[in-house]
This record gives sequence, C-alpha cells and structure tokens, in this order.
Amino acid sequence: MTAMHEDILGQVANWRQAGKTCAVATVVETWGSAPRPAGSQLGVDEAGNMVGSVSGGCVEGAVVQEAMEAMQDGKPRLLEFGVSDSEAWAVGLACGGKIRIFVEKVG
Repeated sequence: MTAMHEDILGQVANWRQAGKTCAVATVVETWGSAPRPAGSQLGVDEAGNMVGSVSGGCVEGAVVQEAMEAMQDGKPRLLEFGVSDSEAWAVGLACGGKIRIFVEKVG
C-alpha cells in the first residue's frame, strides 16, 4: 500500500470517526490507456467531499454519483467505463482504454 492510499483511507477513517457516512471507490482493473492504475482509490463523504482519484473528468463525476447512491442503499457497485480506439481517435485522443471500478459504502 502506498502513502497515497494510506492518506485516502486515513481521511475516510477520520470522516467515519466524525460520524459521517462514506464510500470508497477502487480501480480494480484497467485495459489499454487508463488515467490511474489498478489500486487507485477515491474516498467520498456524504457531503460530497473527496480525497484521491480513480480517473478524472466525467468518469470521476459518475463514480462520485455512484458512491453517493451506495451510501444511501448500502449496495456495492462494479462500474466499467471505456472508449474504443476508433472512438478515441475521433475525439483526438491517442488510444482507447477501459477501467473497472469497485464502489462500496464504508462502515
């Protein structure tokens, strides 16, 4: 576990100790080009405060939304995001990729 992961989980632990509901998202698998490696994490509290990162851009926003829903219903989620090589070229990116993210409520 890297220092970055310890800081993320430490902040989530602090939020929990303060009585906040929280969720953690973890990159569990990547294919091709991905902005963050497997093991990257994002912590989210009930107010939408975040620590860490699992992707960036619109993917991160979607993950935060799923984390908020996981905090409400208590159900974990396995999310998958991706873009094909041809779609990537069409929007000016060098290559496509996929990322799979596990989101779960903490506590």
